Amino acid sequence: MKYIFITGGVISSLGKGLTAASLGTLLEARGLRVVLQKFDPYLNVDPGTMNPFQHGEVYVLDDGAETDLDLGHYERFTNCVLTRHNNLTSGQVYESVILKERRGDYLGKTVQVIPHVTDVIKGRIREISDESKYDVVITEIGGTTGDIEGLPFLEAIRQFILEVGAQNVLNMHVTLVPYIKAAHELKTKPTQQSVAKLREIGLQPQVLICRTERMLDLDLRQKLSMFCSVAEKAVIEERDVAHTIYEVPLTLHAEGLDQLVCDLLGLKTRQPELAEWKNFVKRVISPAKRITIAVIGKYFDVRDAYKSIYESLTHAAASEDCGIDLELIDAESLQEGVNGPLKDVSGILIPGGFGLRGVEGKIRAARFAREHKIPYLGLCLGMQVATIEFARNACGIKDANSTEFDKNTKEPVISLLEEQRGVKNMGASMRLGTWPTKIAKGTLAEKIYDSAEVMERHRHRYEFNMKYRDQMNEKGFVISGTSPDGTLAEMVELRDHPYFVGCQYHPEFQSKPNKPHPLFKGFIQACLNHQSRATRAPSDRESPPRVPEQELVLQR
Repeated sequence: MKYIFITGGVISSLGKGLTAASLGTLLEARGLRVVLQKFDPYLNVDPGTMNPFQHGEVYVLDDGAETDLDLGHYERFTNCVLTRHNNLTSGQVYESVILKERRGDYLGKTVQVIPHVTDVIKGRIREISDESKYDVVITEIGGTTGDIEGLPFLEAIRQFILEVGAQNVLNMHVTLVPYIKAAHELKTKPTQQSVAKLREIGLQPQVLICRTERMLDLDLRQKLSMFCSVAEKAVIEERDVAHTIYEVPLTLHAEGLDQLVCDLLGLKTRQPELAEWKNFVKRVISPAKRITIAVIGKYFDVRDAYKSIYESLTHAAASEDCGIDLELIDAESLQEGVNGPLKDVSGILIPGGFGLRGVEGKIRAARFAREHKIPYLGLCLGMQVATIEFARNACGIKDANSTEFDKNTKEPVISLLEEQRGVKNMGASMRLGTWPTKIAKGTLAEKIYDSAEVMERHRHRYEFNMKYRDQMNEKGFVISGTSPDGTLAEMVELRDHPYFVGCQYHPEFQSKPNKPHPLFKGFIQACLNHQSRATRAPSDRESPPRVPEQELVLQR
């Protein structure tokens, strides 16, 4: 078993998660079995109760774990299906240690960071180190080197290397090489300082991943090599990509990262098979046609709040050789009217969310999509607002609402799950994880999925109130997916609409670059059909030409 640890320095948001995921892509393309995990130093037990403005999207795994959005990158970029064992936070570590102390597991010993906290961290690495399943474990350490909360994780890695042998471990450090405009040069000092801090802690990186806006020349690589005690060939340029994050594996491959990693760890592999990935990237960069899709949300100040949705749209659009222009519309701005912002879009998507703010704007957007026959995809809350809108305006249930927004509503078409009544602790207490959905015969859902039952990931507290089912069905509101026992509505559609679909679950958590989720693929197809005139390339003189394959990677 081989282990790769990825740390970051200088500043946060350098892209450690994307780097880890991209390395996973390359190693899998070489035939290796890879698993990834993320260690987060924050004291929250999980990010489930964090505001999206603080932390971005909460990504849900098969087993219901609410995790960091980087695990979404891991699953999208590789064949991994991850569980709660692939994400560890300081909150989980200290919770575990304190519970053990209260039970008396430490037999009267003084409980300390070393060895008790570090033992929990090392134990999590070993939990997923199954040599019958994997060849390589890639572990990303969140935060920035030098942060006080991250020190126990780095100390645990230092100890772990001693235990498994340095020949089985690779330390990779992602750092910033900034370009100073006034000096007209790239600066290496931040990287030098970051590596020095890492070495103080007892870790020496063998590979430097240098995030930069400009090309690293030979002199600069040699300087970083000398001052950081890293081989020159192990100074890897990770320049900002021009078009899409899916270029990152190709740029790192062009820098020789995957071969370098295999050499340093003594892994004998074939050359990577990247043709399929390159074809996907080519379709993303230079699509034959384009459409405009409106996303109606309320967390747009943080781009990562809807990360999986944007990526799922990209996957589905690429499968149709189509590009997307996203119109990100704040739901509150629609509460006075929607005709202007939505009149020229090819499709409308309303994602999940919590709280009353912006709900009436989302309801207006759903009505606009229904009445103007614009393709609509509602995810979780997006399904719920579409239900409220239909009940009010198509069924005449004027007081229809959700008990989330009005606890005393007379017409609770959306209401709290029975098992959620009385829940006081907010963390990890929603309906979470993968649940089966039974698809009704003769519906659009059956056509989309081509299956009688599907497995989808959930994250919600409120559900469709089944006592309104018959009344709304008479007007064309069809429940096309239910729980196996038929008691919970999982998917809805409109009988006389080309594509008006809502689902209680989150399909965006199961989409991959070359395997788009059926709901997103069907949505894109419906948007293309709705659009009166698609842009064609390369015959259209105004459309960009296809990008030649050799230009999809950086040339060193």
